[in-house]
Amino acid sequence: MTSPRLADFVKAYDVRGLVPQQLSQDVARAIGGAFAEQVAIPEGADAVVIGHDMRPSSPQLVAAFAEGVVARGVDALLIGLCSTDGLYYASGTLDLPGAMFTASHNPAEYNGIKLCRAGARPISTDTGLDQVRDRAQEWLDQGEPAAVATPGVVQERDLLAEYAALLRQLVDLRGIRPLKVVVDAANGMGGHTVPAVLGTGAGLEALPLEIVPMYFELDGTFPNHPANPLEPDNLRDLQAAVRMHGADLGLAFDGDADRCFVVDEHGDPVSASAVTALVACREIERAVAAGTPADEVRVVHNLISSRAVPEIVAEHGALAVRTRVGHSFIKADMAHHQAIFGGEHSAHYYFQDFWYADTGMLAALHVLAALGADRRPLSEVMREYTRYVTSGEINSSVADKAAAAARVREWALGQGGVVEDTLDGLTYVHEEAPMWWLNVRGSNTEPLLRLNVEAADEATMAAVRDAALTRIRIHDKEIQPI
Repeated sequence: MTSPRLADFVKAYDVRGLVPQQLSQDVARAIGGAFAEQVAIPEGADAVVIGHDMRPSSPQLVAAFAEGVVARGVDALLIGLCSTDGLYYASGTLDLPGAMFTASHNPAEYNGIKLCRAGARPISTDTGLDQVRDRAQEWLDQGEPAAVATPGVVQERDLLAEYAALLRQLVDLRGIRPLKVVVDAANGMGGHTVPAVLGTGAGLEALPLEIVPMYFELDGTFPNHPANPLEPDNLRDLQAAVRMHGADLGLAFDGDADRCFVVDEHGDPVSASAVTALVACREIERAVAAGTPADEVRVVHNLISSRAVPEIVAEHGALAVRTRVGHSFIKADMAHHQAIFGGEHSAHYYFQDFWYADTGMLAALHVLAALGADRRPLSEVMREYTRYVTSGEINSSVADKAAAAARVREWALGQGGVVEDTLDGLTYVHEEAPMWWLNVRGSNTEPLLRLNVEAADEATMAAVRDAALTRIRIHDKEIQPI
């Protein structure tokens, strides 16, 4: 039988493939051994910490990965069911390289592996994932070498209570006003972590929160709706429940619960950029209160976050650092600049106090703390962080992404007064009134061209969006050239 081609599903910064056609137990074992050899052993780590989500295929893949690890003489520490940020907690607090088995928001037939170095440091194809991939491919094609004379051992440990205690320590909710919160876990790992963090488990003090749970049953077949809150259709149940219960807000988590989405008391979505700006302000104020001069504080945001984010950071005296889209890039920039916080448009939020790793749960605690300390409803609290009109990310499947992007470039530069930026894809900024900017970039994980537009007003945003989409989809009969 021909071995699967790992390059087809080992992406820029994780592994994600169909089970078992691509990600089989044999593949998991090979990647586990290669990860131990190429990452754990060179770092001097005596163990790899391994967690998994609720997908039916996860336990078997974890067992195979652990076999590969111990065959190379490295221990495998299994922490069982956890969110991705729970795995980062384990990697950070134990200072061990880690592997999280999850395909995040992908459909049930997928699974994947998110890998990190000790201390939850990122790994991508630019920083070692390609070596792991190539070594695993060699073993799949030619046969795995014999196990070392002294193999590692498999151990188990539950870190959920310790993870919850740390988050509760980082954001204290004990003095806030009572809040009613609807939480949609989408049958994903939020159903495991939310009760631990926001409840009274493991001896934690009760919080002034009334939690209305939705779809907390762990079920990797996602019987209610896909675990991807970035898609508006997947928020509809949460929005309706917030209105029905008269709740103060709603929270939605993706499959591995590392991303958190927020809706206000009306059920209207709160943009991730607005959440980024709110949390950034809180973290800046905390750093300054601890004695750090504001002009030495750094906040990282990706280049398609709202321009309100760097504006608000600057108004608080700190410096905003703009970076590429993707968690490995933003984590690296976080560490390089020693930034206290980072946010992405996709609702990934990164914290210096959490090993520069992303945790949607900690961002949710910040939103709860901010709302609980304010008598105003969430819609009013967030208004000061929302300054511009955005298109949201619009994906187009095109035969030639480079040609489509070139057509957008030609149009944008023809508008006059436009500055081009090539940090990540193509960005065009029109500073003169009416202000607008757009970004087009190819997906790192899918055959798509992504468009983001922001402008000073709705009419300008719509005009720029439609002009760009026309040029991206010029061969689509449903969209006519303007």
